[in-house]
Amino acid sequence: MTATQDITFGPMLRLWRNRRSLSQLALSADSEISQRHLSFIESGRSRPSREMVLRLAETLAIPLRERNALLVAAGFAPAYRERDPDDPESVAAQRAVQIILKHHEPFPALAIDRHWTMLHANAGVTALLEGIDPTLLEPPVNALRLTLHPGGLAPRIENFREWRAHIFHRLREIIDQTADPGLVALLEELKTYPVPPGAAPYRPGGPGHPSGIAIPFRLCTEHGVLSFLSTTTVFGTALDIALSELAIETFLPADDHTAALLMPGG
Repeated sequence: MTATQDITFGPMLRLWRNRRSLSQLALSADSEISQRHLSFIESGRSRPSREMVLRLAETLAIPLRERNALLVAAGFAPAYRERDPDDPESVAAQRAVQIILKHHEPFPALAIDRHWTMLHANAGVTALLEGIDPTLLEPPVNALRLTLHPGGLAPRIENFREWRAHIFHRLREIIDQTADPGLVALLEELKTYPVPPGAAPYRPGGPGHPSGIAIPFRLCTEHGVLSFLSTTTVFGTALDIALSELAIETFLPADDHTAALLMPGG
């Protein structure tokens, strides 16, 4: 269920416009319609066409799942499918994801859905999960819960406060973009997790501080501290709901020590 499921089209559109911090004038100009017509649509005095709903949704960069909700609220059938995992096109997409993850080895990489549920992971991720509370590894595995939970990686994250702040910032940005109640609940849960005993304080200008080029993920291991820079890849042209919500998180060595240790023969 989406946060806007029970709202009629006009108020729903206005909610998304306000979430994007756009005036009626700005949205009407970007969508190439008159401000008067947009005002009538938002107030319910005018019923939009299916083409108009899709044009406004595209202009507002609304996720596909929520675009379907907009269409339904306007009295139209959904435009975007969520294919069954056994559908040939879904199988092909999943195969492509697994190839990407495999080719990223020996460095960690995983595929997640919109709620950070881990769908696939390569051997580089598996190698970092020794000593994790087994209950956190029972499907469905949530990558953020696995990271910040005291029974997960949290006690081993050298820059825990910085990395947690980075995760919270990312979550808030995505919540602003999607209004996903599942992500709101996840963020509230993660906030309840304690800071590991002995965690280093936030160090302005130190490793992981936003003044650097990126915040690294620094994990303590028996071989020393491994430092990674993370990247996120999404399917920008996806028309399937599940594929549009899938992201690939990859981790690359942030220093020579990490690279040398993880490379074959290291």
